[in-house]
Amino acid sequence: MSDVVIYHNPKCGTSRNTLALIRNAGIEPQVIEYLTTPPARQVLKSMIERAGLSVREALREKGTPFQELGLGDTSLSDDALLDAMLAHPILINRPFVVTPTGVRLCRPSELVLDILERPQRGPFAKEDGEVVIDEHGNRVR
Repeated sequence: MSDVVIYHNPKCGTSRNTLALIRNAGIEPQVIEYLTTPPARQVLKSMIERAGLSVREALREKGTPFQELGLGDTSLSDDALLDAMLAHPILINRPFVVTPTGVRLCRPSELVLDILERPQRGPFAKEDGEVVIDEHGNRVR
């Protein structure tokens, strides 16, 4: 079992790019498709805290029931937001990556490079063609 975990949505380009960067470092992570297997409440809360985010910062608005659920109400507690995220996992922003070095919400995908212990093994470009790793395995941005 890998010590790298990605909470992944295969329909999300950022999530796919993040997974590809992990694999480009020669790591086969544990892939958790969080829409069908959401993290436990304490795991989600811990990931958010370890990533240095507020619960609200980990909440996804676009393409979710955010508006319908009234989650823009700033008086809602973190517990209420976590309840909504667990009831509707699409509200969890993605991808979260957990490694021995740390936890990141990898938006943009190259943020994963900050918490991978292994270097990139070769060039890498995102699905849209943006070069992230050059032909020498060095980070471009």
